[in-house]
Amino acid sequence: MRPEPKPGSSAGEVSLPRLVAWKVLRSVAAGAFADVALEREFRRHGSRLGAADRALTMELTYGSIRQRRLLDHWLDYCGALPAQQQPPTLRWLLHLGLYQLLFAHRIPEAVAVSSSVELAKAYGLGRLASVVNGLLRTVVRCRQRQEKPPLPPQATTRLAVQHSLPDWLADLLLHWLPEGEAVAFAGLTNQPPHLDLRVNRLRASVAEVQAAWAAVDQPLLPIAMAPQGLQLSRGVGAMARQPGYSTGQWSVQDRAAQLVTPLLQPQPGHVVVDLCAAPGGKTTHMAELMEDQGRIVAVDRSAARLRRLQRNARRLGLRSIQTRCADARTLPHLHGCADRVLLDAPCSGLGTLARHACARWRLSPVDIAEMQVLQRQLLNEALRLVRPGGRLVYSTCTVHPAENQAQIESLLNRHPHWRPCLLPEALRRLCGHSTQLRLWPQRHGCDGFFAVALEPVT
Repeated sequence: MRPEPKPGSSAGEVSLPRLVAWKVLRSVAAGAFADVALEREFRRHGSRLGAADRALTMELTYGSIRQRRLLDHWLDYCGALPAQQQPPTLRWLLHLGLYQLLFAHRIPEAVAVSSSVELAKAYGLGRLASVVNGLLRTVVRCRQRQEKPPLPPQATTRLAVQHSLPDWLADLLLHWLPEGEAVAFAGLTNQPPHLDLRVNRLRASVAEVQAAWAAVDQPLLPIAMAPQGLQLSRGVGAMARQPGYSTGQWSVQDRAAQLVTPLLQPQPGHVVVDLCAAPGGKTTHMAELMEDQGRIVAVDRSAARLRRLQRNARRLGLRSIQTRCADARTLPHLHGCADRVLLDAPCSGLGTLARHACARWRLSPVDIAEMQVLQRQLLNEALRLVRPGGRLVYSTCTVHPAENQAQIESLLNRHPHWRPCLLPEALRRLCGHSTQLRLWPQRHGCDGFFAVALEPVT
């Protein structure tokens, strides 16, 4: 691709948000994570991208990634070549234009078409600009006639195309859920998720945080299932600039994740081991619940992610957290030392697809099978860390039964001297189960999550 044009050149009027979005789409196709690639581009362009431009860039990027399967379906229907046979750089540019036509309804159709054509001309696809123009205008005419490409008749493929999922995931959803619920779950994976805060009760009350945000005309809504949680009523700019961030009054954490740490029942003075702890949302929640009294050993094998945890702990004013860079499958020096152990296990993340736009295209059934092996290894080691009378909580952000209830059933079969703990009454009513917290986006209005507390039989 040619270097960016200097201001005043013939390509200088190209939309920078669309250019950045196109570059990120190509980076993701090459293996990058969308959020990492976006942040890299935002740093590169600095003040050239204002708040509104950044918001547009994020919408176009994440939307085009989420809707990849459906956008390809339109390419197959309207293009001379199937999507998979298009040159990759052209394919991602067409996705960008198609997303604007099909989903970004506030963008005029003429702008969606012309901006895509200008990008093609300015950045190495000049010979294909007519292809871009012709295909996008064909889509405009289809929409004017209320014509859509027909969906496949088979239920799995129809769900996969309509809601832009890989076939294997659509098949699983229809196996786990009634069709109506499967459709609802699939639809939510393509909706930008709400943003929740968890109030640091050592620094502020829920009412104080609400008042501070209301003073800048940003109401925060209470969350029934999470007493320390507040939901943003609309989007904001950089979170670090919002009231109470610098003084550690709150953290960003989904309401479902806020329900996990209380299952540990951590007390002041406890020794707690948090396995796979980074980036530390649940670690810092533990410290807050323990009034920052005791010792929390946060273990993770990523030194960079542990540094992020340390920075967040400092911002929140928490001193009880110690970090340790290690493989959580082998921690013999911690055997029998912990009053509480949290294993928030690496998982497929199927409950958080709305937050991680590219995850559905990076995962495969083989990956999930490999994660199950890792989860079993981590669970076996986690049991060894708990002292008599202690408690272990296992949690994931997936809805896959093989990573959740099947792992617990297998563990209890291997270790019959362990038993599950009863959930608090409010959580039993919420999820309809006595010992396992099972949350689904389409049922509970939050990320998909699983958690269970276990204790040794005395």
